[in-house]
Amino acid sequence: MIWIALAAVVATFFFLKRADIGRDKAHALVAGGAQLVDVRSPAEFGTGHIDGARNIPLGELDRRVRELGATDRAVIVYCASGTRSAMAKRALHKAGFTEVYNLGSMRNW
Repeated sequence: MIWIALAAVVATFFFLKRADIGRDKAHALVAGGAQLVDVRSPAEFGTGHIDGARNIPLGELDRRVRELGATDRAVIVYCASGTRSAMAKRALHKAGFTEVYNLGSMRNW
C-alpha cells in the first residue's frame, strides 16, 4: 500500500512539472507577441536565458504580476526543470491570466 501511495505522489509530481507546450508552438506564440517569462533566480538568469525573456523569479511573481500587463496576452513561463514554471502557471491563472503555458525546462526552447 505504501508503494502505491508513493507511486501516486511521484506520478503527480511528474505530471505537474510536465511542459504543456512544445518548441514550435512556443516560438510561434512569442513571434506573435506572447511574453516569455523566466521564473528562475536572477543568478540563474544571469548564467544564461532565452533571448527576449523577462526574469521574474517565482518568489516575486505575486508582487510583480502587473509588469506583465494585460491578462489576455499569452504568457509562456519556464525554469530549470519545470517545477517552478508549473507553480508560476498556476499563480498566473489565479491572478486572472487566461492564456498561460508552461514550457518547462529552458532546454525545451
